[in-house]
Amino acid sequence: MTTRRQFLKTTSLAAIGAAIGLNAKGDTISVPQGVNQNTTPLGSGRMSLTYFPYELKLRHVFTVASNSRTTTPDVQCELHYDGVTGYGEASMPPYLAAELGTVDSVCAFLQKVADGVGQFSSPFEMEDILAWVDSLDEANSAGKAAVDIALHDLVGKLLGAPWHRIWGLDRQKAPSTTYTITINTREVTMAHAQECASLYNILKVKLGRDNDREMIETIREVTDLPIAVDVNQGWRDREHALEMINWLAERNIVMVEQPMPKTQLDDIAWVAERSPLPIFADESVQRLGDIPRLKGIFTGINIKLMKCTGMREAWKMLTLTKALGMKVMIGCMTETSCGISAASQLSPAVDFADLDGNIDILNDRFNGVKVVDGRLVIPEGPGHGAQLL
Repeated sequence: MTTRRQFLKTTSLAAIGAAIGLNAKGDTISVPQGVNQNTTPLGSGRMSLTYFPYELKLRHVFTVASNSRTTTPDVQCELHYDGVTGYGEASMPPYLAAELGTVDSVCAFLQKVADGVGQFSSPFEMEDILAWVDSLDEANSAGKAAVDIALHDLVGKLLGAPWHRIWGLDRQKAPSTTYTITINTREVTMAHAQECASLYNILKVKLGRDNDREMIETIREVTDLPIAVDVNQGWRDREHALEMINWLAERNIVMVEQPMPKTQLDDIAWVAERSPLPIFADESVQRLGDIPRLKGIFTGINIKLMKCTGMREAWKMLTLTKALGMKVMIGCMTETSCGISAASQLSPAVDFADLDGNIDILNDRFNGVKVVDGRLVIPEGPGHGAQLL
């Protein structure tokens, strides 16, 4: 007789890949309260969630147009069911606290999930579970992403398949990832560029301050690798933005991310119409509903799990963006190999990948996606493929 797990393996892959849950709810089961306490025994057929704050420590100072930091706040979470654990995380750079949440707000949000997730009889009820999670709070997108990533990991493990395979993607088509060189002094920038020039096939440079040309010229003294630039809304005047883009196009820059503030969509559309380089949205896009209004303004969008609430919505965003004839970049925050491995599962379907958020973390808890000869190597294991060290 086919076991329950074998049955799920043979009948659920197509449904999950098409974003359809099994929708077989059972009776409501209350889960005892208590932060970071797994009070429901594994193997009981109930889901339970645990979580804890975890500060990420960085090897290099990370600087964008508006701030610098050497650590990143993070919350790790685990979703347990039938003796199997799915791992997720919420990464929250402080300058994005309004969108992503803070450690306190994410922990409070995850407690709501922990209190109620036992009402679902099966983790395969993914649409219902994640719709419920989304309804618990208008904000805290990183907390929602933590649950989503853990749920995808759990379901993938129960199915015995990685998500790139469930989605019908070829892991051999995973692209090269950019590696970010942040804003810094000439000496530090040159040393950093020399360090990574032989390890990566494409670099990413943060611009948006008063030393943009110096940054590019300094790197060009070291390497002629293709460069993607991220302005992080740093240019305010459209004439200046277009002048800079034309200058960059002559120096083997291949794309420009968020050149102007997200409130200046008319100016961005004016620049994109005249730009020799593709223009990608970052701060201008967060979730699925943002995409239709951006067609005709940007060439493509940057999808980040922490902003869009996780893998489920990211897959829907990718599908819609491609259908609209736009390009897709898969990006990240500073995240452990848990979050980066989750994002890497979508990478064979994108035009650009910026999945370097785990590389400079000194205290990564996971072993997962790797970069070999500059290209992403997606984990072959089930779920998102990241494993605890």
